[in-house]
Amino acid sequence: MSRTVTEKRAAFRTLHESGCFMLPNPWDAGSARYLASLGFQAIATTSSGFAWSTGRADNHVTREIILAHLREMVAATDLPVNADFENGFGADPADVAESVKLAVETGVAGLSIEDSTGDAASPLFPVDIAVARLKAARQAIDENGGDTLLIGRAENFFVGVPDMDDTLTRLKAYAAAGADCLYAPGIQTREQIEAVVAAVAPKPVNVLIGSQSAFTLQELGALGVRRVSVGGALARAAWGGFMRAAQSLANGRFDGFTDAASGAQLNAQFRDGA
Repeated sequence: MSRTVTEKRAAFRTLHESGCFMLPNPWDAGSARYLASLGFQAIATTSSGFAWSTGRADNHVTREIILAHLREMVAATDLPVNADFENGFGADPADVAESVKLAVETGVAGLSIEDSTGDAASPLFPVDIAVARLKAARQAIDENGGDTLLIGRAENFFVGVPDMDDTLTRLKAYAAAGADCLYAPGIQTREQIEAVVAAVAPKPVNVLIGSQSAFTLQELGALGVRRVSVGGALARAAWGGFMRAAQSLANGRFDGFTDAASGAQLNAQFRDGA
């Protein structure tokens, strides 16, 4: 039986209350449905994975296209969907609030707001502005139901400013501003993860694992991590297989199809549209 948006959001909120869960990142309806068939409890979109599927670089897709993508992903499965909503599509808090209102209307169960500017010369919003933007997102959610989770992201390690003290300052400020879950993509060591978990406790923390890792899900849970996402890693894995096969064809060979899924398997997987 199909779950309502309210039921999906309630289930997603419950996942954040205890334990540690995997939050994989599909990039289209087919990859979302396949992940649902494997028993995952929730999924998250990936701005990079989706951008590549449209022939664009990450952070070069319009808000309107992203909102349409979110609606498609929410409709694809009964799983709660966490939206990678980039920096909220606006520098001004009022613009962020408008964007978040539109995102909530798509039915997502959670959405993240980054503090990155897109300007290489000044890659992070000043903390006070970043907090104002997050407060605007919080208010937009509260005024439109209030059951969508807000994730505050400190992008230091992703934009070339790997300052741990500043990262912790930002995350604590975002928690105080109303973020339900905190996220510092790019942290990798045990010490960094433990520092983030301690800084924002008891609020839940997301950790990104985008490549092979020494950690298991169980070990990350033991460090206090509540959820683990993979960003564009699944999309990159798919692109890696496609590129190898295409390059073989360009060289007049067909050995790139060795590990391809069978058409029968894929048709069986998607026969009922789910």
